[in-house]
Amino acid sequence: MHAKTIFITATNTDVGKTHTACKLIKRLSKKGYRVGAYKPIETGVRKTPEDAKRLLKAVQKHSGIFLDRKPNDIVSYTFGLPASPFVAKGAKHISIATIVEDMKRLQRECDILIIEGAGGLMVPIEKEVFMYDLLCFLDALPLLVTSSRLGSINDTMLSLDKLGEDALWCVNLHQDADSFAQVTKPFYDSYFTNYYILPKDLDSLCEGILERL
Repeated sequence: MHAKTIFITATNTDVGKTHTACKLIKRLSKKGYRVGAYKPIETGVRKTPEDAKRLLKAVQKHSGIFLDRKPNDIVSYTFGLPASPFVAKGAKHISIATIVEDMKRLQRECDILIIEGAGGLMVPIEKEVFMYDLLCFLDALPLLVTSSRLGSINDTMLSLDKLGEDALWCVNLHQDADSFAQVTKPFYDSYFTNYYILPKDLDSLCEGILERL
């Protein structure tokens, strides 16, 4: 039986996917789950895939699995250029089948596998394949991470329009955190019946995830 799978995406790059993934790894591990991690594609890599390194460190520390793994063991494709996978790969081909097989290999070692995407939902992988398509191919539960900065409402609404408004999502409270309650939160509170703010709602988010897995 394969592990239950979560796909963490975001409204853009540098919003907090890795940060959120590491928090979930720690908290779900404390609940008794063996939580693994997978980063299918990482760009902007010089020597070591840093996102994969952080994810693996969290898994090894909190879940005690993947102990013999190296960062490159939990990422399928790395590219040096800090750009979308489509641009960063140049003439190379990114195989979805390879990503699926790598995911299945890692699933065998854990109860829950957290997959971290690259950038947002419409980041291109191949000409006709976007990060949203990869999420669908992997048949994973999506978790959208949004920013708390001014202007994030538009990004959040566009992403949820793609995922469906009943999708799980959370605000990573680290950009313009002081103004979030005044300029952004009032709309979210009036429009949505349920969303999460990290770090304060981490436990509730974990329960919401477990209910849907």
